[in-house]
Amino acid sequence: VQLQASGGGLVQAGDSLRLSCLGSGGSFSSYAVSWFRQAPRKEREFVAGISWSGGTTYYADSVKGRFTIARGNGKEVVYVDMNRLKPEDTAVYYCAATDRPIHYYNDYRKTDEYEIWGQGTQVTVSS
Repeated sequence: VQLQASGGGLVQAGDSLRLSCLGSGGSFSSYAVSWFRQAPRKEREFVAGISWSGGTTYYADSVKGRFTIARGNGKEVVYVDMNRLKPEDTAVYYCAATDRPIHYYNDYRKTDEYEIWGQGTQVTVSS
């Protein structure tokens, strides 16, 4: 499976963006998928995750209530809708996937749990 992240851009505070993670080359629909982000001089951090079925989702506290992660109907794409964006959301956003049986929030937030990563897409929020 390969991942292609897209949808980033330059927006103003309060605006919205949708990021997409397209999976190809395998059974992407059977993978748990998460979004991470990395700002300059900071560690990569968990943003949101979704189980292979789409029935379970997790969010970092910093985005809860503003971001929504979902799988497309064919499950070959995972979206994250980002609303009420803030300057502190500025980062490179990466999608990651795993077919390991992860079940809990503390598993989803660990970068080591994911064996496949997309190339990243830049999100810049101006104040």
